[in-house]
Order: sequence, then C-alpha cells, then structure tokens
Amino acid sequence: MKSGFDGVRMMAPGFGLALLVAAAATFLSEHYSSPVMLYALLLGMAFNFLTENEQTRAGIEFTSKAVLRSGVALLGMRIGWGQVTALGWEPVVMIVGIVAVTIAASVVMARLMGFNPLFGFLSGGATAICGASAALALSVALPPHEKREQATLFTVIGVSVFSTLAMIAYPLIAHATGLSDHAAGIFIGATIHDVAQVVGAGYAISPDAGDTATIVKLLRVATLLPVILVAGQITRSRSAPGTARPPLLPWFVVGFVVLVFVNSIVSIPKPIGNFANDVSRWCLVTSIAAIGMKTRLGEIVKVGIRPVILMFAETALLAVMVLALLKTGIV
Repeated sequence: MKSGFDGVRMMAPGFGLALLVAAAATFLSEHYSSPVMLYALLLGMAFNFLTENEQTRAGIEFTSKAVLRSGVALLGMRIGWGQVTALGWEPVVMIVGIVAVTIAASVVMARLMGFNPLFGFLSGGATAICGASAALALSVALPPHEKREQATLFTVIGVSVFSTLAMIAYPLIAHATGLSDHAAGIFIGATIHDVAQVVGAGYAISPDAGDTATIVKLLRVATLLPVILVAGQITRSRSAPGTARPPLLPWFVVGFVVLVFVNSIVSIPKPIGNFANDVSRWCLVTSIAAIGMKTRLGEIVKVGIRPVILMFAETALLAVMVLALLKTGIV
C-alpha cells in the first residue's frame, strides 16, 4: 500500500502541472476560438525546463503516455453504428475510400521527401480522420522510434493550423463551386480535420449543412478504429526477433473497441456520454501539454519546411478528392 502511495506522490507534481497547463489552454481556446490542442502544445513547450526537474519528470512522462492512452480509449464513446447507417451507403464508401487513399498517398509522399514512412502514416491518418485526436491515437499505436514524439508534435501543430484555415476558407470554396447546402455539409465534414472546426464551418453555411457536416465528420472518426488496428499490426511486425511481441490489441485499443460496441448496441444516457467525452478531452489535452513539456523547440526548427509542405499536400489532396466526387455526382 505504501509503494502505491509513493508512486502517486511521485507522479502528482508533473501530472498536476500538465493539468494546469491544460486548464490554461482550455481557457484561451474558449475565449479566443483557437484549437485547444495547439494552445496546450505551445504552452507545454514553454515549460520544457520542468522535464529537467527530478520532482516533475516522472509525472510528465506518465501523463504523456498513460493518460494519453486513457483518453484514446474513451474516444470510443463518440462512435456508434447509428452514425454510419444514418448517411446511406454512398458517403460511407466515399469516407472509407478517401481515408485509405489519403493515408496511402501520405506514406508515399513521406518516403519521396526523405521522411520515415511512418510519419506519412501518422500525418495522413490525422489529416484524413480527426486531426489532433487521431494523431495522438496513432502515435501510441505505431512502432516506437527516436523521433516519434517530434513527429507527433509536428502533426498536431499542422492539423490544428490547417484545420483553422480550412474552417475559414472551405465555406467560401463551397459557395464558389456552387455546392448545395447538403453537398457543402458533406464537403465540410469530409475534409476539415477537427470536429470543432467542422461544426463551426458547417453551421456558418446553414443548419442543414451543419447537421450533415457533423454526421459525416463522426463517420470519419469511426474509421479511426480500423486504422489503429492496422497501426498495431505494423508495430507487431516490426518487433525485434527474440523480444516479446506487443499484444495483438493494446489495452487502450481494446477499451476503444469495447466502448464503440457498447455505444452501438446500448442507448447510453446523454449525461454519461457527455461526461466520458469530457474526460477523454481532458486526458488528451493534458497529455499533449506533457508532450510539449518534453520537447525542445530547437529540435523542431531543425527539420525545416518539409513537414509543412507534406501536410499541406495531404490537406489539399483530401479537399480535391471530395470536391471532385461531389461535382461529378458520384456522391
């Protein structure tokens, strides 16, 4: 019992500081309408010196890993089978197709630009699925490597910035291309990275566009499950010979799957669902603050402009594919 209490006491300072940074990021996000993940990341990086402190190091490490995995597991409460059937088969096929093509193209582009292909998988998955949340989920599922946290930070920054820009630009593009409100909702929901920006852009057009965009976006979120499973298989296949292979399904993926299943067959009371979503959000924001604390700005600057070009290309590819499908009447 004493050892357990000692463990909590060791983790508490670092976790508490990360939670405090997450609260500050949430306050700024709510008052200045910018992505909370981006604020948490930047504020966390300002406190990088805390990782050099013996009292806070263990808690920051715990928060960046265990708390992150817990937040990913709770994302399953946002997904249910009803969201898929509500749209009909055409948008479902479209979403599955564009997610697969975006990730595959991102892996190829990353390789051609001299990056580890796993960075393409990570950034492409975040772009295609649900922004920063997908980046964090895929990061813990993909094989560990020395620059994984740096790649995760780049991806979170990129999808947050491009998602905010898309929230402003995409309603204008939908109007300029003559999309109906329903088609504009599909375009918004299928292309913008983060859920909050999808809602903002969709309802800026009309209530019908907002409703459609939200449903399409949640369908994209649902594709996180099979993509995480693929990432887990990549991790198992790259295990060094003679070492213990990671489990077929890590515990946080099992939790994610169970919650999706429960949410699909049982009508979860709205207060419980909202509470689980809030806890998941706080876990993710707190963990990204801790990841920021572990990051040195100089290491990011050294990489240069190439990751930005890659993520811009991924974002543009996704938008062009969806517009083409809508304008040709395929969807």
